[in-house]
Amino acid sequence: MKRTHRWIFVLALSVIALQAQDIGDVGGRLMKDSAVQAALRAAEADEPATLDYQVLLSEIPAPLFQEARRAEALKRIFEEIGLQNVRIDEAGNVLGERPGLAPRPHLVFSAHLDTVFPEGTDVKTTRKGSVIAGPGIGDDARGLAVIIGVARALNQARVQTQGSVTFVGTVGEEGLGDLRGVKHLFNAGLKDRIDRFISVDGTGLGITTVGVGSRRYRITYKGPGGHSFGAFGLPSPIHSLGRAISKISDFQVPADPKTTFTVGRIGGGTSVNSIAYEAWMEVDMRSSDVNALSGVDARFRQALDQALAEENARWGGKVNLTLDVAQVGDRPAGRTPADSPIVQAAVSVTRALGHMPNLGEGSTDSNIPMSLGIPAITVGGGGRGSGGHSLSERFDTERSWLGTQRGILLAIALTEK
Repeated sequence: MKRTHRWIFVLALSVIALQAQDIGDVGGRLMKDSAVQAALRAAEADEPATLDYQVLLSEIPAPLFQEARRAEALKRIFEEIGLQNVRIDEAGNVLGERPGLAPRPHLVFSAHLDTVFPEGTDVKTTRKGSVIAGPGIGDDARGLAVIIGVARALNQARVQTQGSVTFVGTVGEEGLGDLRGVKHLFNAGLKDRIDRFISVDGTGLGITTVGVGSRRYRITYKGPGGHSFGAFGLPSPIHSLGRAISKISDFQVPADPKTTFTVGRIGGGTSVNSIAYEAWMEVDMRSSDVNALSGVDARFRQALDQALAEENARWGGKVNLTLDVAQVGDRPAGRTPADSPIVQAAVSVTRALGHMPNLGEGSTDSNIPMSLGIPAITVGGGGRGSGGHSLSERFDTERSWLGTQRGILLAIALTEK
């Protein structure tokens, strides 16, 4: 999913320990290791191949709930680059393992397969200079290419990690997919076996440490319907929907923590001269704070009930409308503290590559482990992206290998004991 980042701050690095390791300089320490240096050189030299993988996967349509073709392609790539126990699980996620000296710590290194674009979208890419254009080229074909590039470079340099890494392409990250792929990993497929989690989502070199939670609903008001003249006096689902939308639009929400709401889609009715028998809307509410999200959710439900009661009362209550509330999305909010070892490691390796780390918030696969208290971050895949979630999406490849290089350093650092 496109990370709708609101950058929080540029972190002033503090030094803390990761199980007796000096996390403050883990990036500098790793940069001195000859095998790590070889892997970083391999990532830069191999960037043209990484970009080819990015284009290949981007040009395989992967609408939400229709990721199978792209999943099969990723599975073949995982097998070709030497990952072990490559498989597609019950949810449709693609997994490939790179064992370390020990099974734990176990790091899951992921990117998502699905896109926001519907079936039939032309996903052919074009290249002009350093820019590749095409729907989904950054979100998240770049993430998939980076996890491939990280695995290839580690293998080429024969880097032996202390713990083990499972590379994963997840399904259902976008929209109404409701994080179904990563939920399966933590609830079933790899339950209680994940120690640390990284999602590569989109472009740039940002670090997402705050998971913005969301609740999504499809609301339907129903009634008997009828002729606009002959049945006049019956309550109208559309009128009730309008009353509810009016109430929702007047909500006051906190600016900090940022809390939002929107009626994203509406529908209903059969003709201009009919009282509708049904009207519906889809609503999205978000916040990085669980209590703030619960608060706006409670007011939302109250507004729905009030709108129903008012419309029924308006016409005497002899024939009443009904209300159906269907929750279609639940992304839990969460956060990984800025002074936690995993964030400090990400900050350190980003600095080691010569970049100032930015910490931000977004709604990504990392929401799930964050909500469970499992160390997790989402990172950009390097390069520069624009036009995310649009047909004009673009990816500038200038120095894009830095995303893969950072991934290499993180894979090594986060499998240390």
